[in-house]
Amino acid sequence: MDSTKLTVIGVMEAKGVVADIDYDGRIYLPLSIVFQKYMPISTLRADAVRTIYLKAESQEQIDSIIAQTTALLAARHDVDPAKPDFTVQTQQDIIATQEATTAAFRDLLAWVAGISLLVGGIGIMNIMLASVTERTREIGLRQALGARASTVLMQFLIEAIILSLAGGLVGVILGIGGSYLFGAFGTMRTEIVPMSIPLAFGAATIVGIFFGYYPATQAAKLDPIEALRRELPVGSNQSSVIIF
Repeated sequence: MDSTKLTVIGVMEAKGVVADIDYDGRIYLPLSIVFQKYMPISTLRADAVRTIYLKAESQEQIDSIIAQTTALLAARHDVDPAKPDFTVQTQQDIIATQEATTAAFRDLLAWVAGISLLVGGIGIMNIMLASVTERTREIGLRQALGARASTVLMQFLIEAIILSLAGGLVGVILGIGGSYLFGAFGTMRTEIVPMSIPLAFGAATIVGIFFGYYPATQAAKLDPIEALRRELPVGSNQSSVIIF
């Protein structure tokens, strides 16, 4: 097979993968080498060149270069400069477009995460309210034996936080495992930010406190006499032994 030896004159700064394009896996060659070795002139069509890159010497010259390029291409294509059949973009335009796309995905993920936290928090609150209802006699017995309202409140609040942290732990494990699998079998590289792990547990703790506070206050407000009068569910043989 024919081979072409090229001399590496430099390595570009790492850019990573953006929109499924691996910028670190590219090789930049002079246009003359491309035409000579890989795309003979005889095979070129009149519209073979799709993209032209221009480099400005300074930021102040960009607007002037855009105007000159637009006028030249409009004359070459014989079109109205106000309605060209080509586009002229700067690096700032490309970066702005990518930033807008990234921001849109970030906002979407933020909404999804917010809704997930809301649904999870409502689930925790319902579970804790059901727990308070089922343990009414236990709460009344604790209060009758001297437990303060703040103690009962803290007990159920801690239970809600533990329940939320358990869900956060499962989510972190699935997130890290899914990230590794996506990076191993997908086309886009993934990176795990270490600060995201404590942030996830912090969010889980906040959700547990926020949505567990109402059930905890309901438990703390129970009247011991009324709580002790509450009958156990039919068929229940539950008995409680509390040691202080």
